[in-house]
Amino acid sequence: MTSSRDVVEPPDPPPQTLILLDRVRQGDSAAVNGLLERHRAAIRRMIDQRLDRVVRKRVDASDIVQDVLVEANRRLGDYLNNPTMPFQLWLRHMARDRVIDAHRRHRVAGTRSLDKEVSLDSPVDADHSQTNLAQKIADTELTPAAVATWHELEHRFANAVEKLDEIDRQIVLLRHFEHLSTGDVAEVLGLTKPAAGMRYMRAMRRLRVLLADAN
Repeated sequence: MTSSRDVVEPPDPPPQTLILLDRVRQGDSAAVNGLLERHRAAIRRMIDQRLDRVVRKRVDASDIVQDVLVEANRRLGDYLNNPTMPFQLWLRHMARDRVIDAHRRHRVAGTRSLDKEVSLDSPVDADHSQTNLAQKIADTELTPAAVATWHELEHRFANAVEKLDEIDRQIVLLRHFEHLSTGDVAEVLGLTKPAAGMRYMRAMRRLRVLLADAN
């Protein structure tokens, strides 16, 4: 007779995004639509959060979402060949660039001060800083073996982030790649500030475990 201590818990199933990415790699064209549609709502929420009221009168957020997904479909092969960041973050980079472009093209002159103009553009450098710095180092200083190791670490990190649950994954991306404060994260995700702080600490503990298990 088997005791309860002898029962081995089954491993958690891979997150749906990772399953869909694997299916896309295997040539499943239907999985592409499933993959992009799975992230449509998250991209829409981000765009709604970023568009100011002046631009919102001139640009339909749904059109920006569609442009992002079309671009993602076009560039998906490149991402699969070198997934240096979590898939959702990759989409958010494209969405952010589209939003900034919309502000530049449609914002009425004088509706923002120069200071606010700078603050709008600065997240681009912040979001890209880690990836660009890593790429620069890899291109100019590391040996081919070290570059391969670096890419493996990037891939491992991307997979670990994708294995977090939805809210925890969003918190990690918002805090570490979009550099939002705990209060701003709470507002974006509809949480209280204490709840966002607790979820963030839990997400980081879980992420450390996932990265340790991947070694």
